[in-house]
Amino acid sequence: MKIEQGNSLWSDAWLRLKKNRMALISLWVLVFIFAACFVLPATPLIKDSLAQNLSNSFAPPSAEHWLGTDKLGRDLLSRILNGGQVSLLVGLIATVISIIIGVIYGAISGYNGGKLDAVMMRIVDVLYGLPFLILVILLSIVISTTAKKYESDLIVFLPEGVVNLMVNILPLCLTIGILGWYTMARVVRSQVLSSKKLEYVEAAVSLGLTHKNILFKQILPNQLGPIIVYTTLTIPGFILTEATLSFLGVGVQPPNSSWGIMLNEGANYMETKPMLLVLPSLVFAATLLCLNFLGDGLRDALDPKASKD
Repeated sequence: MKIEQGNSLWSDAWLRLKKNRMALISLWVLVFIFAACFVLPATPLIKDSLAQNLSNSFAPPSAEHWLGTDKLGRDLLSRILNGGQVSLLVGLIATVISIIIGVIYGAISGYNGGKLDAVMMRIVDVLYGLPFLILVILLSIVISTTAKKYESDLIVFLPEGVVNLMVNILPLCLTIGILGWYTMARVVRSQVLSSKKLEYVEAAVSLGLTHKNILFKQILPNQLGPIIVYTTLTIPGFILTEATLSFLGVGVQPPNSSWGIMLNEGANYMETKPMLLVLPSLVFAATLLCLNFLGDGLRDALDPKASKD
C-alpha cells in the first residue's frame, strides 16, 4: 500500500498562489522592476543619472537617451531607475523596522493580556489619533539634522555613497518605520490572542517551557502567514508616504532622486512636457498595484481555511 505524501503549508500556499494569475503576473512584474532598478544602473547601458547637459534639455527619445532628458539634460530612464532604488529602499527598510517593532509589541501585548494589554493598546490608540504626516516630517527633520552633524566625521571612515545613504535616506526610513508599526501591532496581537488558547500552546506550557520560548518559538512562527501578507501591503503604503513627502519637498533631497521628486518636477511641466510626469507615474503606479495584487494573492494562498476547501 502506497502512502500518499502530504504537502507542507508553504507548498500548498505556492500551489494556490500559482492559480491566481493576477498575483503571479504581479510577482514577475515586481521581479522585473526590482532587477531593472538595482541591476541595470550598474551596467554601461544606463547613463549616470546625475550627469547634466543643459544644451540637451528636454531632448526627445533617441538612441542615446531612450526616454529623453529632463530640464537639466539628465537621462530620464536612468533617473527613473535610480529614483526607484531610493523609493524601494525606503519602502523596504521602513517596512522591516515597522514589522520588527509591531510584531514584538503586539506579541507581548496579546500574550500577556489583562491590564498590560489594555494599557499597551490604549497607547496605540493615542498614537493613532496623532497626525502621521506631521509627525513624520518633524521626526525626519530632527534625525536628519542630527545625522548631518556627523557627516564630515563619517566620510573619513566610510565610502561617500554609504554616508549619503545614512545621512539623506536612512533618517526617512527610520522615521516612517518608527511611526508606522501601529497596525502591525494590532494584527499580531489579535493573532496571538487567538493562538495562545490552542492545544499546542497548552502542551508547551505543560512541558515547562518559558514564556519567552512559547511566544517567540512556538506562537510567532505560526503567525508568519498573516505577517507576510501584511508586509506586502505595508510596502506600497510606505513607498507612497515617501513619494508624498518628496513631492512636498520634505522627503528625499536633491541631488538624490526618487519617484516622488520626479513626480514633483514633472508636475511643473505637465502641460508642456507631459512625459516627464507620465513615465515615472506609470512605473510608480505599476509597482504599487503589483504589490497590492501580490498581497491579496498571498492572503488567499496563506489562508488556513483555504486548505480545507
